[in-house]
Amino acid sequence: MFHLLECLSLQELSTFIDQLNTLQKFYLTRCSNLRELPTSIGQLNALRKLYLTGCSSLPKLLPSIDHFNAREEFHLLECLSLQELRTSIG
Repeated sequence: MFHLLECLSLQELSTFIDQLNTLQKFYLTRCSNLRELPTSIGQLNALRKLYLTGCSSLPKLLPSIDHFNAREEFHLLECLSLQELRTSIG
């Protein structure tokens, strides 16, 4: 599990994320200045749960999320700037 909680100055995640190939749960909670998810998030084949809560500056989900095939749970809560939801998620 990887949980970032109230990282208020965090604007982007490093591409090191793609090295977490056994990661199953990923939580981003109240990272209110996060502007985008890394494209490599779609390469996390073991990822089962992705929670984005209070990421209020995140305007969109990148196409890399389309490759997030292994998901069991995907939660978007209080992502107030999110303007568009990928059709592959629905």
